[in-house]
Amino acid sequence: MSAATPAASSSGGVSPVNASAPDVTQSVSSVDRLVLEYLRSRGHKDAERALNESIESGSVDESGKTVSAEDLIKTLAVYAQKPSRPGDNVLKESANVLQELTAMGNPPSIQNLIASLGTVGAEEILSVDPTDKEEGFRELEAWVEGSLDMYKPEFRPILFPIFCHFHLDLVQRGFKEAALRFYATYSPSLAPMHHATLHHLSTLLLPSHVQNDDDAQRFKNEKYVIRMSRSGFSLLVGWLTEGVGGEASGAGDGFSGEKGKRGRAAIMRVVNNHLRFDVTSASATAVSPNAWEESTGLLSQLIPQTSASAVPNPHAFNASKGELKLGPAPIPEELRAETERVIREQSVLDRDPNAQYDLQFLRPPAIPGVVSPTETDMLPYPQSFKTVDVQREVEKVRDARKRIRLEPSALSSVDLNSVQGGAARARGLPSICAYTLHDVGEGAPCCTFSPDLTLMAAGFSESYIRLWSLKNEKLKGLRNDFSLSSVKDSGSLSKIQQKEGNTTRKLVGHSGPVYSLSFDPLGGSAAPPRYLLSASADATTRLWSLDTMTNVVAFRGHQNPVWDVQWSPMGIYFATASRDRTARLWSTDRTSCLRIYAGHLSDVDCVRFHPNSLYLATGSSDWTTRLWDVQRGACVRVFIGHQGSLSTLAISPDGRYLASAGEDLAINLWDLGSGRRIKKMTGHTASVYSLSFSAESSMLVSGGADWTVRCWDVRGAGGPGKPRESGVAESAIARTIDDENNETSDLLATFPTKRTPITNVHFTPRNLCLVAGNFLAPDSR
Repeated sequence: MSAATPAASSSGGVSPVNASAPDVTQSVSSVDRLVLEYLRSRGHKDAERALNESIESGSVDESGKTVSAEDLIKTLAVYAQKPSRPGDNVLKESANVLQELTAMGNPPSIQNLIASLGTVGAEEILSVDPTDKEEGFRELEAWVEGSLDMYKPEFRPILFPIFCHFHLDLVQRGFKEAALRFYATYSPSLAPMHHATLHHLSTLLLPSHVQNDDDAQRFKNEKYVIRMSRSGFSLLVGWLTEGVGGEASGAGDGFSGEKGKRGRAAIMRVVNNHLRFDVTSASATAVSPNAWEESTGLLSQLIPQTSASAVPNPHAFNASKGELKLGPAPIPEELRAETERVIREQSVLDRDPNAQYDLQFLRPPAIPGVVSPTETDMLPYPQSFKTVDVQREVEKVRDARKRIRLEPSALSSVDLNSVQGGAARARGLPSICAYTLHDVGEGAPCCTFSPDLTLMAAGFSESYIRLWSLKNEKLKGLRNDFSLSSVKDSGSLSKIQQKEGNTTRKLVGHSGPVYSLSFDPLGGSAAPPRYLLSASADATTRLWSLDTMTNVVAFRGHQNPVWDVQWSPMGIYFATASRDRTARLWSTDRTSCLRIYAGHLSDVDCVRFHPNSLYLATGSSDWTTRLWDVQRGACVRVFIGHQGSLSTLAISPDGRYLASAGEDLAINLWDLGSGRRIKKMTGHTASVYSLSFSAESSMLVSGGADWTVRCWDVRGAGGPGKPRESGVAESAIARTIDDENNETSDLLATFPTKRTPITNVHFTPRNLCLVAGNFLAPDSR
């Protein structure tokens, strides 16, 4: 067997020389020559001699090696299963292999196996000893953990792909018990970062499972990219060739002995055939520990290729898309002038001399380095404005004037146990109002609040929507005994409304669970919404009139459940996310979609519009977030760094930041302009369901399945947390998290509930925080 080492591909776009078997045969002399020169320069004479011998022995054509019929049948036996026992291998005894295979005929799984074997040698087919993988992984893990602290962040990512390939190989070769033992032994150390993938791998128990699973085939067919510094890569090559250096004390004696050699061979097969190294010229200490994740993973299909030979790199792709227009949307001059006139008249009526200073909020100062769009860049909207548009802009000015200014930095500059600490908490933390749903039988997947805070809506698994008036006002619908011919204007419409109403209404129309709701934002905080959008498992999105409390339109186009829906900031347009791996743009004046945003490799779980409506952010179960140009339908940014499916997104009101979170328990903060991750915030102990920025974009609030609401400092440096002062940790409204939960220093406070997963968090324009969730009875969890 060849002892070739992994080849590096520089960040300049050089592809690895060992990408696949054909590549190796084409450049075997150059690879071996480079390795020999490296070993010779480092003085490793024994390794150089061993490599020369392996090259000479490897030159013999091994394609002629064959397997006896009896051995081949025994190997194929593990791919067969009886329909009555689909979860177990029924051919454990070699005595009845021939009889059983004859009785079963020729199963499709065996046909697929034979077709995929190709010209491989006996050693590849009959690796009957699974202990080489356990020994190899044990030695590799000991070497990684025994390395210097500066190298551990870039070495640890290599453990996950090798673990996955070892586990899948054991399952595919029929070593079910060995695979279960290997998984139980080594998965706990990887679980904090890769819980979702590891759980999925644990469900693959038979070779047929591996052959028919999309994720397993991605691991088999795609290169897993590992980013490393040049010095780190040299250390890895040295360890793979010599088998010593870096092990923890007492962990073993490297790759010595027959078992060690087999372990090295197993690791070398994975490294050479399934990994691709992106070697950067930056030193190990110059890169943030969390930054290694951004260029690590199965990236070949996640990132559109800018060059055929380049290593997939999200930063190179983002840089190639140029500058984005992230400034606020322009306000038509006619609407601005009318808004200023109304504000002046109101100030005279209210005899408020300070109201004249409110006009500055209509013309906010430009943010340095941020390009603002022009009116020609915007989506098509009606040319003339309405009264509700003026009311919305006037109320925006009033909200800005009366807003509670949150200063998270005040919490870090004082002793929180002192008298000044109470004032600092009042300045740095928001007031939070929580709404809890009780006696929810099958659950409420979603809740949302109207922009003017007069309504709350919840979607239920029983396929209906329920509205509540937060002002205790009566919600009235239409009578059942009216005729359409009697409706001529708004006055006649009011005559056929119900005379008596209730503070809650039930909307029925969907035929599946309701997963997402969104109120019409046209009136803003000045007027109640007139419409509500809902997304459901029945693959439809429905538009509801809140004047008549009826379903107006059903939008059909997705072929699978619709997970999320959201209005654009100015209404008229809305976006949906579906299990069919696409997001779609719609408008209320037609029932067919306007744009389809395709590119994700799995479910699109969530969508969010940029505040200026030019861009749409999507989060997916393929662990990535993408930013799309709404009008062109093109992907302009790819954000890679999560280690699990995404469940929620939020874009800051100033348009500069994107926050994403999901099943990996981490919240990533991204810079939209550069596409780079600013920091990673951890502290949640279960999936994060909802995110919301404060009005100044200085604070982020999150809610999740761990029954907590957490406040984060957006502008803080982050990093490993330190013991929190008891003034926040032990107050009546917050509590500490156990040290083992690995919270970061930018976690300002944690607000616990009794047993309520938080499905929605919402900041008002005046920085009041509203949260909602359904209470779980003690026997529900």
